[in-house]
Amino acid sequence: QVQLVESGGGLVQAGGSLRLSCAASGRTFSMYAMGWFRQAPGKEREIVAVITWSGGSTYYAASVRGRFTISRDNAKNTVYLQMDSLKPEDTAVYYCAATKYYSGGDSPPGEYDYWGQGTQVTVSS
Repeated sequence: QVQLVESGGGLVQAGGSLRLSCAASGRTFSMYAMGWFRQAPGKEREIVAVITWSGGSTYYAASVRGRFTISRDNAKNTVYLQMDSLKPEDTAVYYCAATKYYSGGDSPPGEYDYWGQGTQVTVSS
């Protein structure tokens, strides 16, 4: 069992930065690939970034590539999402999620076993 708690969301102006954190409980955190997803009002949940269990491989959605950076610290059971050059279209609730069986690329939400409660990110223009 893995419990995930996100933090770091908030209100920021366009062009600004935020860093999201996702703290995981359990001693098996390092066995899971971790993903960040987001969901805007009226839209489906979409993948933002994924990092493998070792941190050796990452994936980014085209819409955030070059602006967002995913990283993890297995000693602290935490995964991060550094978001730079934020745009109003990045406004959404951001969720972290964990999966033992990451298939690669833009893996769908259904592949993930555990989810956090979400944190709101609002980017004003």
